[in-house]
Amino acid sequence: QVLVVESGGGLVQPDGSLRLSCEATGSILRVNDMGWYRQGPGKQRELVASITSSGITNYAESAKGRFTISRDNAKKTVYLQMNSLKPEDTAVYYCNVAVNVMSYPYKADYWGQGTQVTVSS
Repeated sequence: QVLVVESGGGLVQPDGSLRLSCEATGSILRVNDMGWYRQGPGKQRELVASITSSGITNYAESAKGRFTISRDNAKKTVYLQMNSLKPEDTAVYYCNVAVNVMSYPYKADYWGQGTQVTVSS
């Protein structure tokens, strides 16, 4: 059983900052790619940023220059530092973790429950 838990969301004013965290726990042999997605009101879920096990990052155009994704492999945790936040960043942010596990299906990806980020004055 693998559990993915996000934290760090909240209400912030425009141009403010937030740092999201996501920890994966359970019978994990290896954590592969980790990523942050978001789903705004009335919108489809979209990729915000991802990071491979070796640290290669990928960002959505809307996140470039403002957001930074990082990870701590020992803690099986991924972070998203969000700066210069805008009202259009308001969304539920979800963490996705791809892992190797000890039993069938041996490789799988898991989602967290989501954390709300609201950017408003």
